[in-house]
Amino acid sequence: MSDNAPLWTRNFILVSSINFQLVLTFYLLVVVIVGYAVAELGASTAQAGLISGLFIVGTLVGRLLVGQFLERLGRKTTLVIGLLGFLVFSFLYFIPFCVSTLLFVRFMHGFMMGIASSVLGTIIAQILPPARRGEGIGYYSMSSTLGTAIGPFLAIWMMLHIGYHAIFIVSSVIAVSCLLVALLIKVPNLPQMAKSPIQTKDDFAVKPSLLSRFVEPKALPISMIMLLTSICYSGVLSFINFYAEEINLVQTASFFFLTYAVAILISRPITGPLMDRKGENIIMYPAFVIMGIALVLLSIANSSWLFLLCAALLGFGYGNIQSVCQTLAVKSTSIERMGFATSTFFIFLDAGLGFGPYFIGKALDYIGYSELYLYSAYAAFACIAAYYLLHGRHQQKTAELN
Repeated sequence: MSDNAPLWTRNFILVSSINFQLVLTFYLLVVVIVGYAVAELGASTAQAGLISGLFIVGTLVGRLLVGQFLERLGRKTTLVIGLLGFLVFSFLYFIPFCVSTLLFVRFMHGFMMGIASSVLGTIIAQILPPARRGEGIGYYSMSSTLGTAIGPFLAIWMMLHIGYHAIFIVSSVIAVSCLLVALLIKVPNLPQMAKSPIQTKDDFAVKPSLLSRFVEPKALPISMIMLLTSICYSGVLSFINFYAEEINLVQTASFFFLTYAVAILISRPITGPLMDRKGENIIMYPAFVIMGIALVLLSIANSSWLFLLCAALLGFGYGNIQSVCQTLAVKSTSIERMGFATSTFFIFLDAGLGFGPYFIGKALDYIGYSELYLYSAYAAFACIAAYYLLHGRHQQKTAELN
């Protein structure tokens, strides 16, 4: 494909719309499921937290196993099965289960989302023009950003004015929409690898390692960077509302993630093409610095404008780090292994966002929110060195050779 090959193809739009709807559903439910479990099922706070978190655990397991399904069933079939399961478990929220059964529903719902979203990321990586892959994945990830911004607003509004069951109805309708749109996607065939007419002993001796049957080893370094960075960000995602109460900015906090999303939407059309032309380092190093500065300012925020400035800086920083790391993960391997590379990236991303709050919550027994964000800033700055060692220096060498 040429540099001028189109990005906004029919398949690109359809896949992006499904991804948006999946992320929207996730945030619709994750915001209200704790309140629902406590108010409607009599769950304890600890049980409600587990009900919320098991969705992410299920997503992790789904991403870990999706490569096995892709190899056996193909991308289109795996996507349809994942979305069909996502629909089935969306309907099950209407049944007033006991806490233990709801735990199972949440796990399986997350498992199905993990499978479906990983397949979507694989398809996107394969249909984009190679020369514009950074730009294309940047635009694709904007669909997640929109879901992240709209989901919490919609969930809170519906919970206050309509009720939990209305949210379950909306999430089920979205699940139906996802499945119908998936049936319209035309998944391109993978290129056939040339085979030698004569197979030697060496051909049979090379067997995939146990690790490569679940993840893409070549995507591990950049995925590790994503893990470290997402742990830094998870403290914002999980505890920003509590911090806002502490500093008397509760009303401003409702606009925090909307401002974060707008910043990403503004920067993504610039950073994607810039990465394709100049390489990833020109984006990553400034993004780490911006993220660190955002967290430092957040630790001393005492006004609405500074609070929202931090949100915008996090969008410019962490938002672009996530997009670039996803692009680098899929670029690290062959087109046949992109499914594993995509799932590897999201496994580490979800692990950071899912388990980070647990450890940060433990730390909050000893420190305050202001100190939390200051220490998170130190960790973000430390990620610069980790990125250089794991990836950045290799990109520089490649540029010098070229």
